[in-house]
Amino acid sequence: MLVVIDYNVGNVKSVCNAFRNIGCESKLSCRPEDIEKADGLVLPGVAAFGYAVSALGTLAELVKKLALAGKPLLGICVGYQMLFDQSSEYGPHKGLGLISGNVVPVPDTQVIPHMGWNLVKMPPDMNLFAGLPEEKHFYFAHSFYADVADAGAKIAYTDYGFQLPASVQKGTIYGTQFHPEKSGKAGLNVLKNFAQICEQSPERK
Repeated sequence: MLVVIDYNVGNVKSVCNAFRNIGCESKLSCRPEDIEKADGLVLPGVAAFGYAVSALGTLAELVKKLALAGKPLLGICVGYQMLFDQSSEYGPHKGLGLISGNVVPVPDTQVIPHMGWNLVKMPPDMNLFAGLPEEKHFYFAHSFYADVADAGAKIAYTDYGFQLPASVQKGTIYGTQFHPEKSGKAGLNVLKNFAQICEQSPERK
């Protein structure tokens, strides 16, 4: 079973509904025992970075420990941004530090917030996009983005006047700046791929 981490930030119910639509068993929970037993973890979020980190609270260290031990983790939107070292949104705030890089503002030469559908170019070696074409549109809604500095991370980009990282993968740690739960069939395929990754994980209990 997947656990969608419930920390009162944003789009948790729509993420659970999306997993239900693809026939994947998921549970919305903030209980450490549920998180520890999960086959995989989903960290959603629609909020300012600092607020989200504060709301996650003591669960942050548990999520980090389990992810580093190999339990698959998918961060979505602000949950994706929290995978990185820190954010400058409303002052400096530390992230989980699972992937090297900082969360910085989208350049003011572009329309802010970045909201709507953008074409993502997906590398063939990112298994989150297995079975999808090389390019597909996904739905974005954000004003900050992750400036990825991790040599061990695989990155899918979208063109927003510059090459904006739309998704990352480092080992069994995954993240999407876009919202797969709001991205139609392609987004559901991404969630289905993550569910299959969790099913095949050696960490599955």
